[in-house]
Amino acid sequence: MTSESQEYGAARRPVEDEVDVVAEETQKPAKGDKEKKGSFWKELPVLVVVALVLALIIKTFVIQAFYIPSESMQNTLLKDDRVLVNKLVYHTRDIERGDVVVFSGVDSWDQEFQLEEPSNPIAAFFRWVGTAFGVVPGEKDYIKRVIGLGGDQVKCCDSKGRITVNGVALNEESYLFPGNEPSDKFFDVKVPEGHLWVMGDHRAVSLDSRAHQGDPGGGSIPESQVIGRAFVIVWPFSRAGTLSIPDTFAQPALQALGGATPFVAGFALAVPLVLVRRRRVRKGR
Repeated sequence: MTSESQEYGAARRPVEDEVDVVAEETQKPAKGDKEKKGSFWKELPVLVVVALVLALIIKTFVIQAFYIPSESMQNTLLKDDRVLVNKLVYHTRDIERGDVVVFSGVDSWDQEFQLEEPSNPIAAFFRWVGTAFGVVPGEKDYIKRVIGLGGDQVKCCDSKGRITVNGVALNEESYLFPGNEPSDKFFDVKVPEGHLWVMGDHRAVSLDSRAHQGDPGGGSIPESQVIGRAFVIVWPFSRAGTLSIPDTFAQPALQALGGATPFVAGFALAVPLVLVRRRRVRKGR
């Protein structure tokens, strides 16, 4: 037994040593887990800041959420709805009649609703964050439907009580608030170039272009003040859906007018140039 003990026992550790080794091996991963958890909590503030910066970049240049503060666009948009606004779309195409646009009324329109000023800087900061992410309304941002573009003659109303654009009557039943007339105010406006005539879908309560005819632009808003096109409702989920252009704005007569305007303008400028050139050629002979 002595020789066997020496032969096999020399390579074996005492039982107590084996227990210590096992304990050490089981404790090391636990220490590593703690380090990982500690590292995560250290990195979390950085991740939050990066996420906020990226969100603000997206909000500034690509897409922004907006809060609907009033009933002026019912029933297309209800109070407290949230919409997403595409801020790139008008870099790739022109504003179209029927678009629902968000624009700034700074130095132009008075706000439709009043907001109390924050009582302290912290509250002001959280309001700014809320406005940036569409949780609270902006004080000078509006959302309306484009009815007329620059150069359009917008009139209310024809013999059937319909609004006309360049003499073409609009059928607004698909989006007009039930029971509303197209307008309870008479107007006959030539929209200035580079401006838009905008109206709310709930005409009885909307303080739109009709209510601002005494302002600069005669109630129209500069295209440069447009922030973007509202294209989808994202909140509440039960009302989620896209905001498409109503069929009435796709009337061939309206489309022909829109497409012909640049051509007509170009032709009108080209004729005098051709006549002047002919006179010069004749004199040269």
